[in-house]
Amino acid sequence: MTHEEGLRHQSDFLTEEQAARMFAGMNEVIRAGEETRRLLSEMITLCAGLGWTRETIARLTGMSQPAVSKQVAGRPGNPVPPPDTAIDQHDTAWLEGRLWGLAEEISENLHHDARCTRLVDALGRGRKPFTPRHVDALRRLVEQDLTEYRADLPGSLRSAYDVISRGLGLPAGEAVAGSARVRRALAHRVQRDRLPGRH
Repeated sequence: MTHEEGLRHQSDFLTEEQAARMFAGMNEVIRAGEETRRLLSEMITLCAGLGWTRETIARLTGMSQPAVSKQVAGRPGNPVPPPDTAIDQHDTAWLEGRLWGLAEEISENLHHDARCTRLVDALGRGRKPFTPRHVDALRRLVEQDLTEYRADLPGSLRSAYDVISRGLGLPAGEAVAGSARVRRALAHRVQRDRLPGRH
């Protein structure tokens, strides 16, 4: 046993496996924060490009005006065309955002006892990235929830899922202008707002 190992055992400190899990959790939180900061920065830039005042952006984000000014400093000052927010779009990022919004709705309808709850929460908080593997896993969990809890969920959720799932099952189409991160977040918001009972 090395001196280092002896000290660790004598102090009844964490095992390497316990420490690895702790560090993994810390790194997950850091990555999630970085992802959220990038999305926030891109959304602020988009809103500023659409002509929103820095005062309005500061009020909506809870940031100071100097902080907003720093985010948009050096960005092109010309207005940009607003992004398309029609629900029926078929690029991958948009469909992933719709799936995210739909899964959240299912989870809330089932009081967070849905099969999809843990994964959609991790994706939504940035703890897991929107990789094809994670998106496929979310699709499977959502389908299981819709089947298992069919009697407890509005039929509109199943209809929305069928459209989203068919779109994700097709080959990727032409790339759409704009950040995938922003398009995903916009689609998530639009999907939540377009479901029955929401205004």
